[in-house]
This record gives sequence, structure tokens and C-alpha cells, in this order.
Amino acid sequence: MSNYDYDVLTIGLGPAGMAVSAMAVQMGLKVCAIEARKIGGECMNVGCIPSKALLRIAEYRHAPSRFPEMELDAVEAPAVRKPFEKIAKDLHYINEAKTRNMFDKVSLVLGEGMAGFVDPHTVEINGRKISAKRIFIAAGTQPALPPIPGLKEVPVLTNNNLFQLKEIPKSLTIVGGGAIGCEMAQAFRRLGSEVTIAHMDAHLVPVGSPDAAALLEESLTAEGIRVYNKRGIEKVAAEEDGIAVYTNEGERIVSEKLLVAAGRSLDLAPLRLENAGIKHDRRGIKVDRYLRTNRRHIYAVGDCNGHAQLSHAAMHQGMIALMNAMLPWPMKKDFRRFTVPWTVFTDPEISQVGRTEKQLREAGTRYEKIRVRYEDYGAAIAENVPVGYVEVLASKWGRIHGVGIVGRGSGEMINEWALAIQNGLRLHHIMLQQHSFPTMGFLSKRVAETWMMKRMESGALKAMARFMYRI
Repeated sequence: MSNYDYDVLTIGLGPAGMAVSAMAVQMGLKVCAIEARKIGGECMNVGCIPSKALLRIAEYRHAPSRFPEMELDAVEAPAVRKPFEKIAKDLHYINEAKTRNMFDKVSLVLGEGMAGFVDPHTVEINGRKISAKRIFIAAGTQPALPPIPGLKEVPVLTNNNLFQLKEIPKSLTIVGGGAIGCEMAQAFRRLGSEVTIAHMDAHLVPVGSPDAAALLEESLTAEGIRVYNKRGIEKVAAEEDGIAVYTNEGERIVSEKLLVAAGRSLDLAPLRLENAGIKHDRRGIKVDRYLRTNRRHIYAVGDCNGHAQLSHAAMHQGMIALMNAMLPWPMKKDFRRFTVPWTVFTDPEISQVGRTEKQLREAGTRYEKIRVRYEDYGAAIAENVPVGYVEVLASKWGRIHGVGIVGRGSGEMINEWALAIQNGLRLHHIMLQQHSFPTMGFLSKRVAETWMMKRMESGALKAMARFMYRI
């Protein structure tokens, strides 16, 4: 008979905690889950889901011809006029009618704050102590507010309060040119705001390639978005004509609202990790390859371990950690061996998996670059989506080092390449795989065919082919 209240205790019900809790209870374990706010965490309530909903509404206003099922004028459609009201209703439905049902058999502690450790097997929340045989820390991150003079004295939007707006602002300045900054810039511009992006990096989406960033910036600029790269923000002030942002290049950017999308921050203090003797630093909780902390019965999954601040990576880590908690040593899974693709859901979409050119050059790895363009593909031209490309970085013998896709559908297409890299498949495997035509995904097959045709430039291979043909 266990001396613990539960088999599994999950701290945080974002993507990582949801994966642990839902799987564990399905396996017949007794599970308790503590969430400081709402089920779904940042992703469901103020991140991935509402931001994609806003992008979809904005796309409808921008290009209503892509939505033949809608009969209302794009500007007059209720969702366009009151997008945040529509999103709030949908999120309520998702949370109450769909998500909550997944946790009917989980003991939920919601909205009572963050749990703090009492000892290695026990946490406390509002004076109540809860113990468990194994504990999974799935605490998320918060928007980072950089130390810009004046920032604390002006009203600031982050993704935490952005979707609580009642109306689309007339103008919006965004500090940060990463995924959130670019996605929201395009969404608000398409919904009628005058939008400016100012950020410190050399190009948009700095974790991606300069070529992808250039295509995205060209598209954003064409829609009327002003982009200031390589800008430091010297100060922010509330002035008569709005919120003023002053850059190190002398620009004064004034807007009705200011959105800060400059990364994420992690606050582990409420967890009182020292009471359990859990090692951590400013980057997060330290874990081994099996996602265990230095306390072997305590796991840290998702943003809190600092390895990959992506919702799908968090879900995956939750699944892997729970499996590792059950499996004997030879069967445990090293979470670092699984590839992590990512997508920025702008128009055009930007997706990446594996290593970039910069990383390959820094490692001294030899590679070839193979690229096919949307504008050379009949289906893309016919569907009026000619902007983009599929680019593969590979060895001479077809080992796939990294893939970047820019263009409509890239978020769906990148998954095939993640599977290929993770399982050691080579370009000839992609070439020999039949792809449904005429999808955008057919470009993945075409880039593999292009690589193979380049091999045939070899005189020796041509001679061999002629010889084999004559047999």
C-alpha cells in the first residue's frame, strides 16, 4: 500500500502537464494536477490557439476570396468586427466542452496559485499538502519585459493580455521580431492597424535563415508594415500623441498600443525547489537525458527545463518523461534524440527542422544546398501562392542535415522531414516515396529528385547508367 496520496502529481497543466496527466490516468494511475490558472496553460489560453484564431480571422478580411463558404462581406463579418469576442467564445467552448473532459478522472486543483515543495515527495498549496510517488514539474514561462527605460510607466501589451482587447487599435508598435511579433504584426495589419516592428536582431525570425526572413519581410512590407531591424530601444514614454518608442537610430515611433514580444522569462521561485533539493539555474531546472532532475523521482518537462520553448516539444517531453518513469533502463528514451520542427504562421509560413547553414558552417560540416521554388511549380502558380521554397541541406550521399520551407503549407510539410531526419532516412527515400499531387507537399519529392539529378552530372554514373541500360 502506497504511503503517498497519488501515484503521479503534475505541477502545471499546459501542453507538457496535460500530456503527463491524460496519459497517466488512462494507464490506471491515480493522478493529481495543479494549475495556477486555467487548463491548457499559456498555449491554449493566451498563446498558440488564440493567436492562430486571430490570424485566420485576419486572413479572411485580407483575402475573402479564399473563403468561398462565407457569404458576408469580409469587413462586416461579425468575427472581423469583434475578433476578440469570437476568440473568447471559442476558447470557452474548447475548454469546457472538449479539454476538460480529458481530465474527468484527474484530481484537479485549479486557480489556487502555484504549488511549492515541502520535501522531495510533497508540495503545498493554500495550506493543503499533497504527496506523490513521482512528480512532474511542468511550469511554463511568462513574457519577458526587457529593461527599457520607461517601459514600466506605460501600458504594455504582451500575449498574456493581448486577447483581452475590446477593439483593434488604430496603430500598434511591436518590440520583437520573432514568431509572436511577426504573426501579430500581420494579423493586426490585416485587421486595420498601422503596424511597426522594431527589434535588435539583423533580420526577422532570428532563429531561422536570412533568406526566409528576407521573403517574410518583403511580404510584410508589401502589406504596409514598417520593419526596423538592428534597432535598440533607448526609451519608451507616454506622450500626448500616443506611446512613443525611441530607437538608437534616432527614430520616434508613436502608436496607440505597444506590444512587447521579446522572448520568455522563467520564475521558479514559487516552486521552492530548494526544499526538495532540486538543482536549477537561471536557464531552468537541470535534467538528464531521460528528463529526470537530480531527484530521480522528479521530472521537469516543457519550458521549465530550458531546452525548447515550443508547445509541441513540451507535449512530447511530457509523453517521454512518463514513459521513462515506467520503463526499465534499456528501454528508456533520450529526449534529445528527437527532432524538433518549428513553424511561424505568417503568410508566407516559415518552417525549419534540423540544423541551419550557420550551424553547419560553425561545426565544419560539408553540405550541399538544394532548393526548389514555389514559383516554378504549376500548382502553386494556379493556386496563387507562388512565394516560397523548399530547401534541403544534405551531404553528398543524401544524409539530411536540415530543411527550411517557406510558403503556404510549410507547417504541414515540415513534419515529413522531421520524421526523415529522426529516423536517419536519406534523400533517395523521399524521392521514392509517392506524394499526392498536386499538393504543396509534392515539392518535397521534387527537391529530392533535384538532388538525384545533380548526382547524374557525374561522368562515371552516366557511363554506368548507359552500361546498365544495354544489359
